[in-house]
Amino acid sequence: MPGTNLTREEAATRAALVTVDTHDVVLDVTRGPDTFATTSTIVFTCAQPGAETFLDFIGASVESVTVNGTALDPATHFADSRVRLTGLAAENEVVVAATGRYTNTGEGLHRFVDPVDDEVYLYSQFEVPDSRRMYPVFEQPDLKAAFAFTVTAPAHWEVVSNSPTPEAEPAAEGSATWRFARTPRISSYITALVAGPYDVVRSSTPSRRGDVPLGIFCRRSLTPYLDADTLFDLTRKGFAFFEEEFDCAYPFEKYDQLFTPEFNAGAMENAGAVTFSEIYVFRSKVTEALVERRGLTVLHELAHMWFGNLVTMRWWDDLWLNESFAEWASTTCQAEATEWVDAWTTFGTHEKDWAYRQDQLSSTHPIVAEINDLQDVEVNFDGITYAKGASVLKQLVAYVGREPFRDGLRAYFAKHAWGNTTLDDLLTELETTSGRDLRTWSKLWLETAGVATLRPVIEVDDRGLISSAVVEQTGAPGYETLRPHRLGIGLYAVRDGVLHRTDLVEVDVDSGHTELPQLVGREQPDLLLVNDEDLAYAKIRLDERSLATALAHPRGFPSSLPRALFLGSAWDMTRDAEMGARRFADLVLATLPGESDSTLLRTLLGQLQIAVFLYTAPEHREATRAATRDRLWDVARSAEPGSDAQLQLVSAAAALTTAGDDTTLLRALLDGTETVDGLEVDFEMRWTLLTAIVAAGDAGADEVEAERRREDTATARERVARALAGRPTAEAKEEAWVQAVEGDGLPKAMVAAAGAGFTRTGTDPALLRPYVERYHAMLDTVHARKGSHALVETVVQVFYPRPLVDRALVDATQAWLDAHRDAPAALRRLVAENRDPMVRALAAQERDARD
Repeated sequence: MPGTNLTREEAATRAALVTVDTHDVVLDVTRGPDTFATTSTIVFTCAQPGAETFLDFIGASVESVTVNGTALDPATHFADSRVRLTGLAAENEVVVAATGRYTNTGEGLHRFVDPVDDEVYLYSQFEVPDSRRMYPVFEQPDLKAAFAFTVTAPAHWEVVSNSPTPEAEPAAEGSATWRFARTPRISSYITALVAGPYDVVRSSTPSRRGDVPLGIFCRRSLTPYLDADTLFDLTRKGFAFFEEEFDCAYPFEKYDQLFTPEFNAGAMENAGAVTFSEIYVFRSKVTEALVERRGLTVLHELAHMWFGNLVTMRWWDDLWLNESFAEWASTTCQAEATEWVDAWTTFGTHEKDWAYRQDQLSSTHPIVAEINDLQDVEVNFDGITYAKGASVLKQLVAYVGREPFRDGLRAYFAKHAWGNTTLDDLLTELETTSGRDLRTWSKLWLETAGVATLRPVIEVDDRGLISSAVVEQTGAPGYETLRPHRLGIGLYAVRDGVLHRTDLVEVDVDSGHTELPQLVGREQPDLLLVNDEDLAYAKIRLDERSLATALAHPRGFPSSLPRALFLGSAWDMTRDAEMGARRFADLVLATLPGESDSTLLRTLLGQLQIAVFLYTAPEHREATRAATRDRLWDVARSAEPGSDAQLQLVSAAAALTTAGDDTTLLRALLDGTETVDGLEVDFEMRWTLLTAIVAAGDAGADEVEAERRREDTATARERVARALAGRPTAEAKEEAWVQAVEGDGLPKAMVAAAGAGFTRTGTDPALLRPYVERYHAMLDTVHARKGSHALVETVVQVFYPRPLVDRALVDATQAWLDAHRDAPAALRRLVAENRDPMVRALAAQERDARD
């Protein structure tokens, strides 16, 4: 039985048989809190009259199935998420009436009740295979159709879909019906429905198709915090940039951006109706890194209107290209058309760091992964799909040239508009415009896994001149592919404590041993930086002299990109047990004063927390934590008042607070009896401070509940879950486990919040010792208990007792993996990805103990 799976072969067979013309969906969302009525009418041709095929549907029930006027019995034609269609003619009309279920996991049609005003908000989320949770459908990207939605909903709601919202028609008392016009031919996974009493701000943007209506939507309780003008301005810049870059008009009639509650991702590129997580509506002061990330996300989804929506992948094995292209295009737009001119520095600091981590897990895979079925998509939708793919696309642009790359894109959009393609179609256009053979490049970069390490080997004669210079390229065991890299090598000299670049040498590294004759005979620089300008996708190391120079001048680089590259190399060394965690912590603490690059700060502070709690040898951990916490407070007090750095440093210091710590300062900041100049103690900062006080054991449930009552919102309830689970008691951990893991009905966002608190144990990880056995036993029933892939993934990831980070935990996880070789691939991957960092942490602890 197929369950909810679909194989690539089944999809190819169905696509060869069926060509869809129109797909009309009728929905009634006024029936109650659990289910809704949904009817699909699909007009399509069949290449083999008399054959049979199937529709996909996951819901409560199917009431009727009609094929060309003939009724089929749902009892015999609906099973296992499939509606079997028999008696097909050359021309067909199928009508399926069904009952769908709302979700609270961000899959299908999500239903949310706002605790502020008890209003109901709905939104759809369909990637990868979840349009079938809202209506019966041919659920695969290459069976495009012209979709029309008719929706009956409460009359006071806003109702949004892919086409412009029509005038509502009165229906039953208190409700209305909206009949949307047909869309162009699109895939089902980018259709959309967003409905509820959303507030909306409207505008427009000029485009090649004329003025395009713009809308920005959010829940009423968030309207005071919505900075619509900023978002409209960014959207208009994106429209202008992409239309020019792609030489192609915006493909749809309008462009709405909707901020939705409990969203299970950052955003989704529904055609003309993009949905975003509400974290991007800033109710409190946020870091510049988050503001920039929101900008990237807005442009990423806009880029999808062309790459993904106008031209769509044939099957999910090219999902990587869809997402990687949007990452490359949005970063390029940020760097060239917005105020974020250093967007590629941010990309290198954040996105590539994600890619490097993902690529060193046992679950790593080629960028072009083998996607045999929908379950494979669940396994491979990750940092390789997004960040490594985008890094490699950046290299491809450099390899073929920006103008040939642009011209190839323009030809690609012109040739394949409204169709489905494969990677081969794009490479064909790029080969034509660039004159380069890209098949060998593709094989080396896209069809192999792993990240190489580039290491300079320098020999110097007795006069201090370079007598030999080599870049060695090595791969991890099992991933020895040596790839071509076009990269820069920067030469730096120390002058008055500042590292000045004196030269940049561009070289091609394409083997394990690349000679650098350009450097022979030159005076050895104070520092030599491989991959300066961050063109290559590779880990880097510094030679002995260069490392000593960088460590002696932690603030020596005058710009953030080379500083980020060096610090990234130091973090790699720490993760690879080549540098002790305390030494890395000292380096970061020396780097922080004066650091203004928000994303670099965010990255360093996250790495610092991992180094302290996971990589520091147990015998040194408590002293390191306390010293790091105190040093962060010192740097925070000296930071520019009201600055991004101050905000991040205070939050990081609070996060290092644990049981038994003195909370006098935290209390004083919370109640206002003491201030830090420029620090705004707003909604989010209040929760940051209170959560730290709770984690120290100095506040309990009553105080948490009182804070919730100050401003009872969905976000506040998530903060409550995190704070209560973070109490340093066995009872608190048990309560969080029972509610989130063993219980039913908690939304994904609440489960994630509880998990974040559950694993906050400070220097007393023994609180989680009883959960080693319980966690691994839970894995056997988690699918049956939670059902939703999103919920399963969240529980398995966030409730892993990683603060224990010892051999017993690693052995228990390995024992489960050994005993469950037939477990679902997605589950085994999640468990293995919990184990891998623990193995790395144990090696790092051993190194730290020796330093």
